Amino acid sequence: MMILETRVAPEWVDYNGHMNDAEYARVFSLAVEALMERIGLDAAGRARHDYTLYTLETHLCYRRGALQGQPLAVTVTLLDRDAKRLHAFFELFDEEHNLLASSEQMLMGMDQQSGRPCGFPAPVAEAIAALPHAEPGNWPALARRTIGIRR
Repeated sequence: MMILETRVAPEWVDYNGHMNDAEYARVFSLAVEALMERIGLDAAGRARHDYTLYTLETHLCYRRGALQGQPLAVTVTLLDRDAKRLHAFFELFDEEHNLLASSEQMLMGMDQQSGRPCGFPAPVAEAIAALPHAEPGNWPALARRTIGIRR
């Protein structure tokens, strides 16, 4: 599911003329914010439920470079979820649908008053259930990757 569309901002471009590696993380962070809006945790929803999401872990995989002004699109698929966590997989594409990067993330629902993990409010849980979910055993090829030197 398309969650975010943007363009490579001039300030995101590094000395190599490509989008800096840190800016890919920025785009995926913006995609998490868009996901939060989609499931009812925009500013009003966070205030109403006194609830938010924290990012616990991220695995970013770079595939291709992006240039200044280039259109970008981010999709999201849920790999797994439980009462208070989302295991999400984001993919970043260019205008020709070439994969530029992926970001696998574990997100945790948090009660803002206690600062502790807490189950999703019912309306948020319903919105999460409506998101696209990957079938077990049919996850994207870049999901569950580990870092290591292949021998």
